[in-house]
Amino acid sequence: MLWVNTGPWLLLHLLLQGAVGERKWEYEPVFVSTHTTDERQLKIGAKIDRLKRGEFAISASLEWNYDVDETTMVEGHAFRSFSGAESAYKLIPFSIPTTPFSKFIDTYYKDVFITNLGNCSNLPKFKRKFQLPWPRGTYNLTQCVFNGKGLPEVLPLGYYKIFFTASGDNEQPTWGFVMILHTTAKFF
Repeated sequence: MLWVNTGPWLLLHLLLQGAVGERKWEYEPVFVSTHTTDERQLKIGAKIDRLKRGEFAISASLEWNYDVDETTMVEGHAFRSFSGAESAYKLIPFSIPTTPFSKFIDTYYKDVFITNLGNCSNLPKFKRKFQLPWPRGTYNLTQCVFNGKGLPEVLPLGYYKIFFTASGDNEQPTWGFVMILHTTAKFF
């Protein structure tokens, strides 16, 4: 008798709680690769860590030994494929247009990178508007799992290939990463 009275309300609560404000997808990192034109100025490496069955994280390190300036630019592009076949990837509108480094830090970095990676890294956090220079040092991301904050609640399922690049004038290195993520539907 208790189920008859409370069961439908409990089920409705669980469905609504899962339907409002939470992302409807999960992801698994499939591939990560890094590149740099000068390891003396910026050495970067990344790998996928298996935490346990079906759970993965990303670890990375950056040895930052150069100064960014007003010529330093950042850009990112995302492509999606339902099947993951190389020829099936299509450009999607989730991108970071070529943006000055300082503006990138004040927007995408604060809103997405730090929101998702701040708890598993020693990346600098800025409360106010970012001012050059970027601090030199070694930055580590240790078994980071993106929580999805700052990202869309709903994504088409499939494979996402993300290209991120930073470059500048005055003998700055060009560096970045390529990452492939597989998204699936999230069930409760």
